[in-house]
Amino acid sequence: MCTSLKDKLFVITGPTASGKTSKAVALAQHINGEIISADSRQLYKRMDLGTGKDLEEYNGVPYHLIDICEPGYKYNLFEYLRDYQLASSSIIEKNKPVILCGGTGLYVESVLKGIQLPPVPENKELRASLEGKSIDELTNILEKYKTLHNTTDVDTAKRAIRAIEIQEYYHNNPHLEEKTEPHPVKNAVVIGVDIDRENRRKRISQRLQSRLDNGMVEEVRSLIDSGVKPVDLIYYGLEYKFLTKYVIGELNYNEMVSQLEIAIHQFSKRQMTWFRGMERRGFHIHWVPYNLSDDEFIEEVISYSKSI
Repeated sequence: MCTSLKDKLFVITGPTASGKTSKAVALAQHINGEIISADSRQLYKRMDLGTGKDLEEYNGVPYHLIDICEPGYKYNLFEYLRDYQLASSSIIEKNKPVILCGGTGLYVESVLKGIQLPPVPENKELRASLEGKSIDELTNILEKYKTLHNTTDVDTAKRAIRAIEIQEYYHNNPHLEEKTEPHPVKNAVVIGVDIDRENRRKRISQRLQSRLDNGMVEEVRSLIDSGVKPVDLIYYGLEYKFLTKYVIGELNYNEMVSQLEIAIHQFSKRQMTWFRGMERRGFHIHWVPYNLSDDEFIEEVISYSKSI
């Protein structure tokens, strides 16, 4: 049954460098919507170039869940779901459509499933037992757990350990999950921005060079100079992991650029693996070519939304 646009949740997702944000902004301007970010790194203040915020792209469109945490803080899924609900409610109260935009598959799928999680306390014993294990060993441990909200993209040992800590908590406290039954979102219009591998790789490489030219190294130096510990920046992975290692002397510049570019390409592949997994788990993603004009993209989304 067709409902009005304001009664739908529009989701614009896809791999890094696919142009999601500009497409979401064009849609928001057309339907008078507001955007909620589904990006696990854009949450942090002063981490701009490394996370690809590109805030100028929003062109006056209101956005939420960007720049809400201080660098060094370890934001988690529970907090995201809580903050998403608050942001979504505030938009709906204005009688405006909600547009969820981002490539963190865990956030997108958890919102769509309506997962609600109580906070998970620190388990010092478990952390001590996992200390020293490689990222591959930790990932293997993580894969033994089966619930969605405890499987996530991890590219540092600390993030993997935190994910295992969450897994273990729910494993030992099954009654908590029974009390937080998912309430799947109805009327969700899920759009994937589709970009072929060759163009994705080209855009990733071009964007990385542009950000380096625009001061991404200086951004990391500034964060460290402001008191953010290098180990906390490395925790965030990708740009902040490799640039921090360069700034503190663990990598030379060419090593940093080469290793970071490879890591971003690998990350984009993991994103696509997640989205394909979502489809296998019953979520229909309507894939739309990345190189459509804004008008063509909007027309495609609106047309598809009428069937939801």
